Amino acid sequence: MTPQLPLALRFPPDQRLDAFVGQADVRALVEQSARGEREDWLYLAGPAGSGKTHLLLAACAEAQQRGETSAYLPLATMAGRLGDALVGAERSALVCLDSLEAIAGHRGDEEALFHFHNRARAADCRVIYAAQAMPSALPLSLPDLRSRLEQCTRLSLDALDESGRRLVLRRRAERRGLELDDAVLDFLFRRVGRDLGGLTALLDRLDRESLAAQRRITVPFLKRFVTETP
Repeated sequence: MTPQLPLALRFPPDQRLDAFVGQADVRALVEQSARGEREDWLYLAGPAGSGKTHLLLAACAEAQQRGETSAYLPLATMAGRLGDALVGAERSALVCLDSLEAIAGHRGDEEALFHFHNRARAADCRVIYAAQAMPSALPLSLPDLRSRLEQCTRLSLDALDESGRRLVLRRRAERRGLELDDAVLDFLFRRVGRDLGGLTALLDRLDRESLAAQRRITVPFLKRFVTETP
């Protein structure tokens, strides 16, 4: 049986195709793949913060909404046991594999991925890969796997700039009924960081706390939950 994350984790509301902020052309190709409108497989390459995981989760959600089975597999949690994780995965209509760099150089995992790739092709399963680098730049030990990956349609994603990150956070706040002004965003990015996953988790907490206190989100309110550093 293909191991899958619980639905609430696999398809979080913040990570849907219509919520993606970034390269619209890449999002359109991912959407077409999720809907079964493309025969080619996709390979997304980009640094942390470029939206790769967002697109993979969104693609899985889109496929399921259309009545198809899908699986999101974060390879960073499966290094050393990828063969077991991929058993039967090709029976899904869409499989999205994240963080290929995590298994690069692990011969057993690479072989497991190579055999899955071939099984998925034979089964007419759609596959979307994602990694921090293109296949040619990954330290793969299996040339045949590299050649298979290079047959995919390869797309480059850029990390979001400051304005893009602010837009993402504002939209995620609006989904929760929160309003974040520039001063609040300045404080969050300066004191919490720019990792959108961590900031989203904080938004969930702030949503609960502001509702309980019947207060809007301000910098003084934030300071109760965020420890300032000099």
